Amino acid sequence: MLINKEKRIKYLGFNDFWFVVIGILILSFVTDFIFSNSSFTRLPFIRAVLNWSVSLFFSTCNWFLIRAIMIFLRKRYPTLKDSVKRIALFFLAIVCAVLVVDIVGGLFLNQVFRGSYNPPTRSKIVIPVIVISTMTMAIYEAIYYYIRLKKSIREEEQAKQAIVQAQLDTLRNQAQPHFLFNSLNTLRDIIDQNSKEDAKHFVDKLSSVYRFILESGNVNLISLQEELKFAKAYVHIQSERFGQNLKVNWNISNASLTFMIAPMCLQLLLENAIKHNIISKVKPLIIDVKTKDDYLLVSNKIQSKSTKIPSTRVGLANIKKRYELLSDTSVEIRSDKEYFIVALPLLNP
Repeated sequence: MLINKEKRIKYLGFNDFWFVVIGILILSFVTDFIFSNSSFTRLPFIRAVLNWSVSLFFSTCNWFLIRAIMIFLRKRYPTLKDSVKRIALFFLAIVCAVLVVDIVGGLFLNQVFRGSYNPPTRSKIVIPVIVISTMTMAIYEAIYYYIRLKKSIREEEQAKQAIVQAQLDTLRNQAQPHFLFNSLNTLRDIIDQNSKEDAKHFVDKLSSVYRFILESGNVNLISLQEELKFAKAYVHIQSERFGQNLKVNWNISNASLTFMIAPMCLQLLLENAIKHNIISKVKPLIIDVKTKDDYLLVSNKIQSKSTKIPSTRVGLANIKKRYELLSDTSVEIRSDKEYFIVALPLLNP
């Protein structure tokens, strides 16, 4: 019978208590109308109630027996691939259950009414009851399939989200060593060209920046305002090395500060520009960072170095892949002979 509510939901897909109560009552009145030509319209009330009680008895027995078989078959064949077999067996079980209830119920009522029970012709009863029972159980099956379909879609979405999250975690973790790799190269240059105190100062600043990386390391999106704080701190570190030869122009609208951006993307673009371009008194590097039409634009004049610096080749690829996973809007990369421009989509919070 599945008295336990949790088990009813597990095997039926929903709590069918009121469905059973109302369904049996409706079914009893329908069968009384079909087989007794509506007892309440043509017989005295007591006799009509007695006739309806017989319909109620058979309706209840049929319902609970067929329902029990349905639950048994769902336990026996729980997977979707067994659905055809289960439904075929279920239909045969309905036919057998209706016959058994009709025969056994008839014998029982004969004993109760001491042989005065006079049922309609069996062929007149069985086929309509089988049809009605099949239609009733079809409602159970439709609800069951709807619930399973929703569950399947939900599980599929959760699986997709888990895969996307794993990919984002991998990319985010990939960006951090990329930053460390370039920072160590910068530190090496400072040690070669500057005093020990400059190197110590750089390490102190670097530790502050890494504190921010650790704090934002578990999120996929961060506000542009927070990312700008990180990027400006990074630029401040680089200014220790390049001085007035490195300049970043910030042109950020206040309205865009609440928009979201993938963490470390702006910093990676600044890092790439510094790494791959000449920075000197003769050729100072000017990087423009501005917002325009729901994009954050980072651009610089191309001043390619004559000697190639070792590269992990993950910067731009990392940014593009992260945005592919987070949004339908792609990162735009444009390059001509004079300027290199990257446009990062600003996402709604």
